[in-house]
Amino acid sequence: MKRVVVITDSEQFQRLARHAAGADTAVRVVKASAFSPATFLAQLAGPGVAETVIFGPGTPVDSALTMAAHLESHYPAVVVILAVPLEATQLLLALRAGVRDVLDPQSEVSDIRCALDRAQLGFQRTAPRAVTGSSVGARSRGRVIPVASPKGGTGKTTVATNLAVGLARLAPQQTVILDLDIQFGDVATALQLQPEHGLQHAVQASDRSDALVLKTFLTPHPAGLYALCAPESPAAGESVTGDDVARLLEVLAQEFRYVVVDTAPGLTEHTLAVLDNATDLVMVCGMDVPSVRGTRKELALLQELSLDTMTSHLVLNFADKHSGLTVTDVERVIGRKIDIVLPRSRAVPLSTNQGIPLLQSRPRDRVARGLQQLVERFQPDLRAPAARGPRHRAVAK
Repeated sequence: MKRVVVITDSEQFQRLARHAAGADTAVRVVKASAFSPATFLAQLAGPGVAETVIFGPGTPVDSALTMAAHLESHYPAVVVILAVPLEATQLLLALRAGVRDVLDPQSEVSDIRCALDRAQLGFQRTAPRAVTGSSVGARSRGRVIPVASPKGGTGKTTVATNLAVGLARLAPQQTVILDLDIQFGDVATALQLQPEHGLQHAVQASDRSDALVLKTFLTPHPAGLYALCAPESPAAGESVTGDDVARLLEVLAQEFRYVVVDTAPGLTEHTLAVLDNATDLVMVCGMDVPSVRGTRKELALLQELSLDTMTSHLVLNFADKHSGLTVTDVERVIGRKIDIVLPRSRAVPLSTNQGIPLLQSRPRDRVARGLQQLVERFQPDLRAPAARGPRHRAVAK
């Protein structure tokens, strides 16, 4: 059972926190007016006291920051959340003190629940490190899996979101999806999410290389995965560069087992940055001549740029015997075998409109079965080659 300590004098915040935590979480409330740091630290020395500590309304800010810094130094597996009024100058102090999340003291149940979900991710990722004493550099790197297509309209986002949902079943809380279609990305819509933060916020953060800071920008999904969504407006992401994307991927790959990236159509600067650091590539091709020819050209260009050394998975979407093409025709034009064939299905647009991936809503659908086959290609025992660092720049100069 998960364990949370809430330090507050507000009875309303206590009730909201208990409701947000749910039945599978043990919540202990400590009155802020009667809070004793020495007593609390002595209790933390025992096993299983708390995974998350919330300093709520009524807790002096200075005391909360001092306690947070002490916990970060001596109990790094304990996740600290602040739900006290903070001035702008105090926010950076909170991050430096090791605070993992900051909430408005007037937060609703849904806000507190999201913060607790992020806290659980932080605990699961930090606790093993605290026990073993291993450093960040010693951790194995997660698999970076861009989902790409030369043209729009191939169902790339559908494949990416379902892949992320499926991988989250293999690795709960250790899967993240990054929406890198910066101008028109719709991963948030496909997953029925309403993110508070987007990609541009993560990139603009002063401590963006700090994994704990980065996690505050992620949006949890009920399937056990996390999402870093595209900006709401096309203009908001104009400042995001390829170097920003590379740095972001490096941090995510250190913290998550699977990093799924929904890229923009074609080979943009951002997509090249992903391919430069990828362990796998999922290429999605539609069942039409322009898409097939575009896929052939893109795969040839990747080979020319020495970006074809990662493990590749070719997905043929919208397969339909009435299209005038066969799978054999597509393979002959592209010059390689198709790995996964996804038939055309009316369940796909329904799933998209509902914002519920097929692997959640209709796992027995023909398309869902094909998507599950794609997920199974990433089983932990099928090891992918590690990324070798930048690959295309030396050739492209």
